[in-house]
Amino acid sequence: MSFALPARPTFAADAAFTSFVASLWPEAQKAGVSRRVFDDATRGLEPDYKLPDLLLPGRPATGAPSQAEFVQVPADYLKEASIARLAAEGRRLYDQHRKTLQAIEQQTGVPGTIILAIWGRETDYGRHRLPYDGIRTLATQAYVGRRKEQYRGEFIAALKLIQSGVVSRQDLRVSWGGATGLTQFLPAELEKHGVDFDGDGKVDIWHSVPDALASAAQQLVNKGWQRGVRWAYEVRAPANADCTMGVPEVTRPIGDWIRAGFTPVRGEKLSSAEQAQPASLLQPEGTYGPAFLTTKNYFVIKEYNFSDLYVLFVGHVADRIANGQPFATPWTATKQLRSTDVEAMQRHLTSLGLYGDKVDGKAGMKTRAAVGAFQKSAKLKLDCWPSEAVLRAMTAR
Repeated sequence: MSFALPARPTFAADAAFTSFVASLWPEAQKAGVSRRVFDDATRGLEPDYKLPDLLLPGRPATGAPSQAEFVQVPADYLKEASIARLAAEGRRLYDQHRKTLQAIEQQTGVPGTIILAIWGRETDYGRHRLPYDGIRTLATQAYVGRRKEQYRGEFIAALKLIQSGVVSRQDLRVSWGGATGLTQFLPAELEKHGVDFDGDGKVDIWHSVPDALASAAQQLVNKGWQRGVRWAYEVRAPANADCTMGVPEVTRPIGDWIRAGFTPVRGEKLSSAEQAQPASLLQPEGTYGPAFLTTKNYFVIKEYNFSDLYVLFVGHVADRIANGQPFATPWTATKQLRSTDVEAMQRHLTSLGLYGDKVDGKAGMKTRAAVGAFQKSAKLKLDCWPSEAVLRAMTAR
């Protein structure tokens, strides 16, 4: 009878991981972490190779094999039922935390509705239990993630949180990307922006709603939030609109956009101060679906999570908490390309000199504008949407 031995690559990879974690001790020590905290936190630690977005030999660069490689289209991400539910709960929570939210807004200029929308999106107002072990996740990302250097720092920052006693090793639960707490902070971001708003001597975003909300607001302020400025205005684009203008670098006063035919929805009239605000055009589905004029504060929220759909979700839920209405233009159920196809498209666009940003498989503003530039050069229909037909046209050239 013969017995199967463990596969050598797995053993070697885990041994290498253990050695890697041990090598982080000097950095942790320099940051003020005690040997006891380091050893207790890392004893028996194993990597989690099932996390998305890892760079593992023999596996797709976009992450674990079981993870779908589709980027959600707006209609999937911005479901009306979810938005309506979060807005209703947000209104209830606004009444419950009114004094705290008003004090935060007075101090920071960030509306309470925006902070509540972040809380709702991140953890469903605290109902969602974060699924991953924080130390294991951050160590794995530092070992085989796409942003190893960043996560080395996050791993050390997480150990400092445990050292401080504000959160236990067991309670440090995170998303797959390492964010923690009610309003989802990376440990190093919490170190920079955390606020002890309830005055108990510690920044506790896991159990203290005031601390979690004030810390979220402070992060936005530190990233450039402008008091009294809305995040965006939904508009109807004119039929002849050039969707390649939909990039952050093309910024005009809102009044100029209006004079060019971009009409605020539902007949909304903007004040002269609002019309003087600089804004960029955002068409998340190219020429399909709603269009928006996005202010500086749109891009500040985007610093919290670098996704246009995330910002749209948060901004829209905030508007709905304040008794706003649904999007005036419906989302089109546009099919989205796989991430690997978007990466291929980005590489083609780069080689043609039309795209100069990251090749990351995410069809953001700059990718859509570059697609539009290609469509112009190839005399295709101009819709700035990365479709299979556009990819075929690129590969055929």
